[in-house]
Amino acid sequence: MPLSVKSTATTEKIALAAGQLFARQGYHGTSTREIARVADVSENTLFRHFENKEDLFWSALRAVSSGLKLRRDVLEGLTQCDSPQVVLPKVFELLTDTMKFKPDLLRLLAVAFLELQWKADDFCDEHLSPYLSILNQYLAANIKSGMLRDLDSTIMAAALTLTTLMHPEISRLIVGSKLSYSDSRDPSRVYARFWLDILTPRMVEHRIPVSSETAEGVG
Repeated sequence: MPLSVKSTATTEKIALAAGQLFARQGYHGTSTREIARVADVSENTLFRHFENKEDLFWSALRAVSSGLKLRRDVLEGLTQCDSPQVVLPKVFELLTDTMKFKPDLLRLLAVAFLELQWKADDFCDEHLSPYLSILNQYLAANIKSGMLRDLDSTIMAAALTLTTLMHPEISRLIVGSKLSYSDSRDPSRVYARFWLDILTPRMVEHRIPVSSETAEGVG
């Protein structure tokens, strides 16, 4: 039993070191020797825990992705089709928290798509697709009911997700500095307010048309 616990701890330590290096240097730019050095193990020990470098990469990505799941209140709000004013702020809060506590996740996903594309689709189908599908179904239902504007729900789901993931870095390129918020909840509130303002239908002001006779009389 102690041997099993030790082995698990070593495996996790190697996967953590690999995730950090792969996220910074890419797949091809990272060697197993370097991973072993950062994990403070021998390269022979590394290969006792992982079959090869590719196996190590996917294990590292799975380790970083572990715990990614919809909170119960978010899942219930999506499946029960609660109001967008209630659900979308929670979705943005979940996404911003993910980026805050798992900063290497987005970089590792980018490495997977750019350098290991032949298996990236399988990983995303297993770990990301279920959540994006639920979000898409929720948006489609609210579009149908008139709660959201009549737009393509898949584009909407992609835009909402990518805003949270990409906006901080793109904003840095635009304004030349990192965004600052008064507290950790502000980013999710900003995104929710922005998208709800765009996606929520506005009441159209109905005006009584002015006849040509009335217009002439006014003149």
